[in-house]
Order: sequence, then structure tokens, then C-alpha cells
Amino acid sequence: MDWHYENGRIYATDEKGGLMCEATYTRTASGSLNIEHTFVDPGLRGQGIAGKMMEVVAEHFRKEGQKVSATCSYAQAWLSRHEEYSDITS
Repeated sequence: MDWHYENGRIYATDEKGGLMCEATYTRTASGSLNIEHTFVDPGLRGQGIAGKMMEVVAEHFRKEGQKVSATCSYAQAWLSRHEEYSDITS
């Protein structure tokens, strides 16, 4: 997977440039980041892609020194299950 980092979006493409998965986020009034939406191509669901994407997202935010919350139900559940990322949650 090729990971791409844009303002408000982290996503992966396949070798042909097709979207495999993405997480979108916005900055909150307090300055932290809010993961609003996650997506995995329907043909790839059930293969652990969403979990891998969240690891990439969480590691990126950690590296950038960002605090993060989630209104996306998947991201919220993932963050609550992975206490090793409690240092980045707000």
C-alpha cells in the first residue's frame, strides 16, 4: 500500500492509484484533531485494512505531536481498544 498524507486526509492507494482506504479529519476549536470518517473499499473489507490504516493514522499523529479524538464510530472504537495510543487521545 502506498500511504499519502494531505491536510485533513490520510489514505492509501493500490498500484494503479485506486483508493483502498482513507481517514479524514478536521482541527477542533481546542486545536486537537477529530477523525470524522473512515473508509475501506468494499472489496477489501474483513482483511484488517481498517485496523492497519488506524495504526498508520495514530503513528502519524503521534509523530506530529497531535492530540486526537473521533466522531467516526469505527475510529472511536479502535482508539478505545488500543490503549497504547492513549498518549494521543484527547
